[in-house]
Amino acid sequence: QVQLVESGGGLVQPGDSLRLSCTASGGYFSRNSGGWFRQVPGKDREFVAVLSWHGGDRDYADSVKGRFTISRDKAKNTLYLQMNNLNPADTAVYYCASTRTVWSNRASVNAYGNWGPGTQVTVSS
Repeated sequence: QVQLVESGGGLVQPGDSLRLSCTASGGYFSRNSGGWFRQVPGKDREFVAVLSWHGGDRDYADSVKGRFTISRDKAKNTLYLQMNNLNPADTAVYYCASTRTVWSNRASVNAYGNWGPGTQVTVSS
């Protein structure tokens, strides 16, 4: 199974920006849709954003629409999550994942079969 590795997390202040990266082996995100999820202790993992394998479709959780942008660099085999105007409610471990599920299942945790280990994002003043 292809390994996914996230990076870019850290401690930032409210209103700041971060860009998360998720690297995989060659061509991976051209064959699989890539998603970002997040989880805080004691809560279920929740959908954040997804980019379709062909790059033509994107979707976001309502809580991040207008602030987060998902994208990819095919040459670098990397999926990104640009996070702007962060607030304390965005504090979580962020996970990159991949799926070949139908688009209607794009926000379901169970539709994703390959996960990275996660990267911590903390938003605090």
